[in-house]
Order: sequence, then C-alpha cells, then structure tokens
Amino acid sequence: MIFKYLKITLLAAVLCFCGQSIYAQDLLVRQAPIDRKLKAIDSISILRQLKAEMAEYPAYGLYPEWSNAYAHRYTNVTLPDSFKIDLADFCMPTTHTKITSKYGPRRRRMHYGIDVKVYVGDTIRSAFAGKVRVVKNQGRRVGYGKYIIIRHDNGLETVYGHLSKQLVHENQYVEAGEVIGLGGNTGRSSGSHLHFETRFLGQAINPAFMFDFEKQDIVADSYTFYKKAKRKNGVAVAGVDYYKVRKGDSLSRISKRTGVSVKTLCKLNGISTKTTLRVGQVLKCS
Repeated sequence: MIFKYLKITLLAAVLCFCGQSIYAQDLLVRQAPIDRKLKAIDSISILRQLKAEMAEYPAYGLYPEWSNAYAHRYTNVTLPDSFKIDLADFCMPTTHTKITSKYGPRRRRMHYGIDVKVYVGDTIRSAFAGKVRVVKNQGRRVGYGKYIIIRHDNGLETVYGHLSKQLVHENQYVEAGEVIGLGGNTGRSSGSHLHFETRFLGQAINPAFMFDFEKQDIVADSYTFYKKAKRKNGVAVAGVDYYKVRKGDSLSRISKRTGVSVKTLCKLNGISTKTTLRVGQVLKCS
C-alpha cells in the first residue's frame, strides 16, 4: 500500500515538473472506477457460484439428503416450527382450470394432491425453478404411473403424476415454466388428468392453499408452513399469513381458500361482512 502511494506521488511530481497541473488525489479518483469494476466482476463471480450451488443442491439447508430412489421418505428430518415459502416466481403447471378431484379424504384413503383435467399430450410445466429429483414409472394401473418430482429453491417439492411422457431426467435443473412432461392417463387413473402435489420436507400441503387453477394465479405471494398446523376434519388448513384480493373474490370465497373463518377475517382486518373488498387489497389471515 505504501509503495502504491509513493508511486502515485512520484508520478504527480513528474507531471507537475512538466508543467501539468495534477494531484495524487486526482489519480486516485481516476483509478477508482477500475477498482469498482474489479469489485463488480468479483460480485458477478460470487453470484454465479451461488447460483451454481443452488442448482446443485436446492433448499440445501432444509433437506438432509438428495436421493433419486424414493418419492417422499425422509430420514432424520427436523420440521421447523414455521417456514415461509416464497411463491412469487411461479408458473402454473397447466393452463387448464377444471379441478376434477380435490385434496383430502377420498374413498377411505387420503388424496394428497389435486387432479386437474388435462388431455393426453397436453404440456405440463415446472411450477418453480429447481432440480428434478425423481423420474419414474410405477407401472400400469398403479400409483402415480409416470411421474416427476422436482425440488425447488423455495423449499417445496412438487409432484406431477399420470403423465404420458416425461421430458426431463433426474438431476436436471429446470426453470419455472420449463416443459417437463405431457399429460396422460398412466397409473391408477380413470381418465386423463394431472395429479399435482405440493410437499414440504415430505409433508403434503393442499395445493389449493397456494395455486388457484381457475384464475391461473397464486393465492398469495407466500405461504407459511406450520409444524403444528390447525386442522379441520383431520386435514391441515392453510398457512397463509396474508391474502391479496383478486377480481371476483368475496369473504366467503377467501375463507374457503385460506381456511380462516369469515368472522376471524373481519376481526383481523377491522372490517364487516358488508365491507366492499378492493382488488389488490391485502388482508391479514393470521
């Protein structure tokens, strides 16, 4: 450092001797943009490295392992008391809007996702950026049939079942909206549809708490997973902290989507059942 300033001082003295008016401070100022550029290059390198690590191990701090062998079995998993899942950078898995089967108990067994009516060959996309963990076929008339599981940077894992064709491979990184497969009727299925699941550390979450297929939008910008979630008829209700009002929403409709009663919504937001909701208005849900 001392040598650097001596060099600049000597250069300034020479230039002054030659009749040019210049100061060491001026030289430092002229050098500053170069230093900033080097720092910018360093920052870009760091960001690239971080992105590469995220692509290699999505949600590394949450999941204890990376395995292509199983669908939802995890060992040594410690569920956090709560975890906020960012939903902002999303893509709807399909442009179809008709739900043929909801999340919850169904014919004496639990249905851990929602079924969206699609046709054989329809495009299926990744809901968020992430890494493909499982690409398997459970066989004819069994389970998911041809299915894909993707682990995302936000902590979620999404499942896409009953596909006719899988267009990605295990350990492949995909962007939100990237085509991953085609709709189908494989596995235990009585008609062509997409079976879509959202899971956190293996725990199934009702996709309707996050995705509104009818409106082709997310329910809120984030979803909070609670270890001790409130339950109704044995099924966890939504962990939505805030809800952004959309066109056509009513308090009863918002209550149905979030699992929060109309009375509680009114109390939390200082409104009544007669209050006119504005599109874009943000309501507290917890």
